[in-house]
Amino acid sequence: MPRLFTGLELPDNLSDELALLRGGLPGAKWIEPEDYHLTLRFIGDIGDAMANEVYDALSSIRRSAFTVTLEGLMTFGSDKPRAIVARARPTQELTELQQDHERAMRRLGLPAETRKFVPHVTIARLRNGSAVLAADWLGSRALLPKTFTVTNFVLFSSRASTGGGPYVSEASFQLERSAFGGRFAAAGESPVNRSR
Repeated sequence: MPRLFTGLELPDNLSDELALLRGGLPGAKWIEPEDYHLTLRFIGDIGDAMANEVYDALSSIRRSAFTVTLEGLMTFGSDKPRAIVARARPTQELTELQQDHERAMRRLGLPAETRKFVPHVTIARLRNGSAVLAADWLGSRALLPKTFTVTNFVLFSSRASTGGGPYVSEASFQLERSAFGGRFAAAGESPVNRSR
């Protein structure tokens, strides 16, 4: 079984907008727009039997649809930046969904996630990243706050690669109707349109 993780897909129009930021930074490996996502919980390499248990555990999560806002650009790693990301606002709804995933994986006996949850979408991974060059790049680009509605979360798989991707959606789990997405949830549709 490939490496697994859970996350949120981005709408195509937002992925297209983030893709316009690509370029102009030496040593950057740019993520393909169809691979943009917001990771909720890294699971890792597991066998088929455990993968089935993961699927069942995720199927039992009940949350309402909500919105996510990408509110700006930043780097991960201060002295030696290792990634350029679009940071997401850590709202209660987003944090609680991530905590649901963490609890579900812990109940299955998987190791605890030791890193603090910092919601983000990775745009580029940096090799031998220069803090000065990254700061210059960030200073010359802007991302105005962008909000999208989340009506589902996804179990992704990935193949070993340098820089991340390609990612495959193995299963999608619908969130419940809410004021944000009731029409979409009821119709089995989603404003997160992945037509690629």
